Amino acid sequence: MWEAFRTALRALRSNWIRSALTMIGIIIGVTAVILSAAMGKGLEDYYYKLVGPLARQITITKSTGHLTGMARAQDLTTSDVKALRDRSQAPHIASVMALVTGVAPIRAGTAERKVNIIGAPEDYLTASNRRLAAGRFLTPGPAGALAREAVLGPAPLAALFGGDPYAALGKSIRISRTPFTVVGTLTTNGIQDDVAVIPQRAATNYLFGSDEVVGEVIVEAASPSEVELATDEVLAVLDRQHHIPDLDHRDYETLSWKKHIEQDIEFMAALRAFIASVGAISLLVGGVGIANIMLVSVTERTHEIGLRKAVGASRGAIVRQFLIEAGMLSSVGGVAGALFGLVATRLLAVIAVRALPDLPAITVPMPWLVLALGVSALIGVVAGTYPAVRAARMTPLEALRQD
Repeated sequence: MWEAFRTALRALRSNWIRSALTMIGIIIGVTAVILSAAMGKGLEDYYYKLVGPLARQITITKSTGHLTGMARAQDLTTSDVKALRDRSQAPHIASVMALVTGVAPIRAGTAERKVNIIGAPEDYLTASNRRLAAGRFLTPGPAGALAREAVLGPAPLAALFGGDPYAALGKSIRISRTPFTVVGTLTTNGIQDDVAVIPQRAATNYLFGSDEVVGEVIVEAASPSEVELATDEVLAVLDRQHHIPDLDHRDYETLSWKKHIEQDIEFMAALRAFIASVGAISLLVGGVGIANIMLVSVTERTHEIGLRKAVGASRGAIVRQFLIEAGMLSSVGGVAGALFGLVATRLLAVIAVRALPDLPAITVPMPWLVLALGVSALIGVVAGTYPAVRAARMTPLEALRQD
């Protein structure tokens, strides 16, 4: 066996340029598979880091438009919020946060933009999984209840201050006709970027009126697995609160982020598989190259095959010899491709972190690495089988008589 390996190594070294060119397809294929797997996993982790905590949330809003059989949709009220917080009625709901919401124009100098205004409580950042890009959040406690302070999302920040999170701090803006001071800016979450957050009581007193009416309610289930149970409890509580006569025509709407997140992750997994399939095609092309080179090698070494069979080499020994050569080509190409893939992944991680500081570490999933190496080795063996069998079927006389 060791002699077969040494013979195979000598054969490959004697035509090292041809061997190197043959391995290029395998190298490119393995590199593409590893890099695509790392990129896909990195994007998936980043997406889940941004919106994963929303998987427990259920958003409740007032229905818009005409409702059959009802005069008009009822507003969501503080009474609804109190009922949802009753653990005897909704044991799978962990927390309930009421928001005062509306749309209003924001002006800074000559720049103006209409945005969603959120009158938020003190725990808004934690409950909504938002993070500050610069500055601070609203002043807590009674002192900040009516404070004319605002925290801007990425969209109004870009429209009014060019997108620099620090340029807006301390600047005066007008929401509708009321002056506010920008005390902080939010990072993007890809879902609610076109917002300005102000104190809840300030929103009702200066902009939207009633203290009893809430624009949006955010309910958080105890865990992602209990979202469906919590949703059923929300529907049951609000149906009683609003005296809904027809369950097909509720005057409120619920939105669970869990299904959307799962659908997005499934899409990204499918996209990653598609990109990896492009690398797999490169592997197949590399396998065809190996098969071609092995057929050429069999033709060139016909006399050698004849001499070996004349001195007693068995068919199995001849098959083993050429399979080892094909396996070495694909295995060395696979290892080289894996190394290139790891280096490329490392460079990608360095570049990506500079662009997205919050990006989780980009690493190569070990199953994909093992799979890429295993498939590359298997392709070599499969590609070398026909040339090896063809060589083994030659009789000594037939092999020695060929030119």
